[in-house]
Amino acid sequence: MLFALTQLLVCQLVGEILARLFDLAIPGPVIGMGLLLAILLWRPALSETLESTANGILSHLSLLFVPAGVGVIAHLAILGDEWKAILGSLIGSTVVTVLVTGWILQKMHRSDRDGA
Repeated sequence: MLFALTQLLVCQLVGEILARLFDLAIPGPVIGMGLLLAILLWRPALSETLESTANGILSHLSLLFVPAGVGVIAHLAILGDEWKAILGSLIGSTVVTVLVTGWILQKMHRSDRDGA
């Protein structure tokens, strides 16, 4: 478990270093996840090593939302001032997500029907 946790944290660290070094707009943890994906595609046997650790982390996922909740409460005044922009972006991103997901699903369904 310690080895698997170290692998996850090293991927995140490398992602963070790359993000800061090249002044990227993508957060370091996202780059680290991409790096982890590349490593797992390159060496699929590592997924067995990471599985139990990842399941342990995911079983306590709700605890990771506590800092976000505290941040929302701490900046409630800013949220009150910017509620229209936040609401608009939430609705807009939801609509775009539903439309893109539906479009991809239709494409997949057509290609599945044509291939069968």
